[in-house]
Amino acid sequence: MRGRRLGVDVGSVRVGVALSDPAGVLATPLVTLAHDDAGTDLDRLVALVDEHEVVEVVVGLPRTLAGRDGPAAQTARGYADALTGRLASRGTPVVLSDERLTTVTAMRTLSDRGVKGRKQRRVIDQAAAVEILQGYLDTRRVRTPDPDSSEDS
Repeated sequence: MRGRRLGVDVGSVRVGVALSDPAGVLATPLVTLAHDDAGTDLDRLVALVDEHEVVEVVVGLPRTLAGRDGPAAQTARGYADALTGRLASRGTPVVLSDERLTTVTAMRTLSDRGVKGRKQRRVIDQAAAVEILQGYLDTRRVRTPDPDSSEDS
C-alpha cells in the first residue's frame, strides 16, 4: 500500500518521530516530542497522522539481544496500544517493529557526521526513529523488476 508511514521511537523522556516519503522508500527525521503522562505526545502523534495523511504507524519495539521483552519493550507495547486506541476511528494501523541496536546505530551515524554532545541529545530520538522506520521500510519493500532490463540478454 502506497502512502506515508510514521516511525516512532518511544523513550521515557522523549519520543522521536520520523516520516517516510509517499512511496515508502526513504525515512527522514520529523520531530522530537516530550513524553508525558497526560498524553499530549499521543495527541500530537494523532495530529501528525492527520497532517501527513499517514497510512501506517511503526513503533519501535526495544527487545533484548536474546529476543526477549524487557521493561522498555513493555512500555513500547503499552504506548502502541494507547496510540492504536486513539487512531481506531481513522483506521490507521499501528505496528511494532524490532528496534534492537537502533539507538546505538543512530548515535554512531550522528558521531560520524560530527554531531556530538548536547547537539546529539537533541536529535538522537529522531535519528533512532529514522533507523526504526527505514529498517521497516527496507524489509517490507516489494522488489519489482525493472521493465527496461532483460535477464534474458
